[in-house]
This record gives sequence, C-alpha cells and structure tokens, in this order.
Amino acid sequence: MTEMTNTRRPDHLVDLADGRTMAVNEYGTAGGPVVLFLHSSPGSRVLDPDPDATAAAGVRLLTVDRPGYGASSPYAADVVPTFADSADDLDAVLADLGVDDVGVIGWSNGGVHALALAARHPDRVRAVALVGTPASDDDVPWVPEEQRALGKVMRDDPGAARALAESVIAPATADVGNGVGMLAGGAADEALAEDPRVHAALMAMIEAAFAQGASGIASDIVAGHVAPWSFDPAAVGAPVALWFGDRDAIVTTAHADHWAGVLADSTVHIVAGAGHLVPFTHWAEILGSVA
Repeated sequence: MTEMTNTRRPDHLVDLADGRTMAVNEYGTAGGPVVLFLHSSPGSRVLDPDPDATAAAGVRLLTVDRPGYGASSPYAADVVPTFADSADDLDAVLADLGVDDVGVIGWSNGGVHALALAARHPDRVRAVALVGTPASDDDVPWVPEEQRALGKVMRDDPGAARALAESVIAPATADVGNGVGMLAGGAADEALAEDPRVHAALMAMIEAAFAQGASGIASDIVAGHVAPWSFDPAAVGAPVALWFGDRDAIVTTAHADHWAGVLADSTVHIVAGAGHLVPFTHWAEILGSVA
C-alpha cells in the first residue's frame, strides 16, 4: 500500500455541475476503507488530527473544504446555502473520486453536514461519527444572545444574510488566532491547544480556512441558523457514534442527549476530561467507530 503525502496543495480539485470546484486532500493509506472527515466551522481540509493513528488504522482519509473555505469555490452571490446543498456537493465529490462506501466523521458543525449526507445519500454512507456536534439552537439553546439576535435579522432577509454575516465576521479572520479561539473553549481545550503539535495543526487549518476571508464560515452560519435545515436527522439509517467531551465549554453533553433521542441507531461516548478538541486526543477510537 502507498502512503499518501500530507500537503496544503489540494490532492484533488473536483468540478461541480454549476462550475464551482471542491478541494480535497488525502491522508493515510491508499486502498484502505474510505473515511470522509468534515471539518469544523471555521476549518479546512488541512487537518488530520492524528497522522499516526490514521496510518495505524489503514484508512484512506479524505478531507474536503466546504464552499468558501480553503481552495473550494464559494457559492454564487444569490445562493442561500443549505445543508442539502452541502450534502449534494459532497456526494458529487465522492462520486467523482469513485467512492461508493464511506464512513463519515463530522467535527463540530461538520457533523450536521455529515448527517445531511447520510440522510440524502444513504446508499453511499456506511457509518457516521458526530464529534462535539451542536444541535439546532431551537432544540438545544446554545448560541450567545447577541448572535441569536443577529440570526433573527438575517432570517428576515435570507438573500442578504450571507453578505451580512461576512461583514460581521470579516475583522476576526484577519488573525488566525481568533479562529483557534472559536474552537478551543474552556480549560481542557486551552491546555491541549498549548501542545506544539496540536497548536501547529490548528493554526494551519485556520490559516487555510480564512484564505477567502469569512466566506466559508458565513455560508455555514446561513445553513445552520437562517435557512431551513432541509433534511431530517431521524431519516439517517446508518449507525451513528456520538463523541462528546464532558468538559466541552462550546457544545455540552446536552447535545449528545439530543442526538441520541433523535437518531435511529446511535451509540454515545462521553469522553472524560475532554473538551471541544476531542479529535486530537481520541482520533483512533473515532476512526474505529466508522472504519
């Protein structure tokens, strides 16, 4: 088997029917079971949380920039992004790469995109792992009040919502450290983020995430908080492993309880002492749940 090289240059640029392109990286072992890792918000394809664990698992790990992140084209200006759009993009990427059987891991907001893919394209997805994935704010309130108020404004004019979100977030994207701060919340994460390996990986991921400014994160915000979710999580038939840290200050274990009550086939793993950066500490186990 051939070891793949970690690189910031996309290993694949997949052309979509509407003229956009999606950037994909490969890590791990060619010919192994395929695992698709969907990044956080903000995030990018430039992340393998634990390369040694990925190599040991013998998997072919695919990572994809969502629209507006990294090297993937943004949505057209008149598009109101939805999770259904994202799922269909991902399905097109997998089809282009000849992948018809995949385990999908979604970290943080990436988990909702993973569920949408599994719900809309069940024949392609064998298993899902949600890692610190938030539920809808309507189901488990978690969004800060000032952001919730902005969401109400955006819902009044969905067509202008992405531009508004970009204008609000743009100043934060000038500093890569701000993106790391969006993902590392609480004492458990702050301590882990000081580890040189973890810090370097997070900084590289966020640097790529902000290559197009706030475009990607604005699209995620609109899909999650403005547009209807456009898929039914209860329709996911694949087994879903839930991985949540009990010290996650961003997405608490109440979200794990929600998903366990909604999904048809789920297994809950509450990781003692872990925060939102649990992929960096339990990647082998997370991979094992979908490989």
